Amino acid sequence: MASELTKRVMVAAVAIPLAGVTAYLGGWVLALVLALFAAGAAIELSRIARAAGAEPFETTAGASSAGVVLIAAWLSDPAAAASLWGLLLLLLTLGVLAASIFLRGAGRRPLSSTAVTVLAPILCGLPLAHAFFLRHLLPDGPEDWVGVATAQGPSREIFDAAIAQGADLSAWTGVALVGFPLVITWINDSAAYFAGRRWGRRKLIPSVSPGKTVVGAVAGTIASVVFGVVLAEAVLGGPLGLPIGWLGGALGGLVVSAAAQIGDLAVSLLKREGGVKDSGTFFPGHGGILDRLDALLFAIPLGYWALLIALTS
Repeated sequence: MASELTKRVMVAAVAIPLAGVTAYLGGWVLALVLALFAAGAAIELSRIARAAGAEPFETTAGASSAGVVLIAAWLSDPAAAASLWGLLLLLLTLGVLAASIFLRGAGRRPLSSTAVTVLAPILCGLPLAHAFFLRHLLPDGPEDWVGVATAQGPSREIFDAAIAQGADLSAWTGVALVGFPLVITWINDSAAYFAGRRWGRRKLIPSVSPGKTVVGAVAGTIASVVFGVVLAEAVLGGPLGLPIGWLGGALGGLVVSAAAQIGDLAVSLLKREGGVKDSGTFFPGHGGILDRLDALLFAIPLGYWALLIALTS
């Protein structure tokens, strides 16, 4: 137990500062790191599927998941990226089906092989692409203002509101925005764990995740809403001057909490089918990449849209 705890502490001591520096640098540094994690998570998803009897194309799943993130970095706007993502997924689906004719055949589960390969960039790539969008929702400095100031749509609305309120348009604002769903997810998990251990009796969905309780889920939700307000008022709306408000923070906390809990359960469900405890061993004492990202794969994109709505309302 002690050695396992030591591994977890050491991984956290290295991973958290690296994540902070990467988020601060942003740009292609952040995009490349996110792309690597997307590829790794997709490969782990493929291996879970293999354990369940399917035969997805692992390399293709990993490459397409990374590609989704790189497209986001290239175009820097969800609306612009959406059409290219659609083309990528279309070509991926047709290409994998065509390859299955020759490389899988009728007896090697071509339907499952194709479905998992196409699911990978959607589940692993698109959410991490939204982490990039969240980091660059506002420009980092005056040299980047011109493009946003002349644009139309949500980016222009957020920019105008932020300028009017005297927001700090620096890299720290981007770090705080991308940190919102990460911190809320951690708060949700921690509150659910400790409340569930102390007071939890009734299991939430024991067939999927035996350790989760109803009390834990409720505690995680309440703590997330409270900390959503705290982050909105004390960080995003305080020193950084973003016009989000306490209501936006509360709704953001609620959305991220619900998304994180569903994401955790969804990946647990997939691992149950594959009969595996962990998706991999990338993080010593913490499991694989997919194990660490499970809740965030749901929390980041929904957190992005929740914050976007709050900032433009």
